Amino acid sequence: MARHRINNTDDQPLRPAEPDPHWRQLRQGDRVSVRLAPGVETSGLVDAVTADHSVVWVDLDGGRGRTLLHCADGVEIRPHES
Repeated sequence: MARHRINNTDDQPLRPAEPDPHWRQLRQGDRVSVRLAPGVETSGLVDAVTADHSVVWVDLDGGRGRTLLHCADGVEIRPHES
């Protein structure tokens, strides 16, 4: 059994979850480029965005499925360059 107990840990976020300003511009149907890691980039269509813009669902091109991205995941989502 632990000697020291930290109370109210459920009330504290693990890290700040504040989306980049450009995440706030994303809308359903927008074509975006997603950089998952350096050198790993893909594209797709925004399928859904939460009200606070911290979570974005992207339907990836090429039949690779739908993925959920959170602003604290360390990914970049940018509007697709035409």
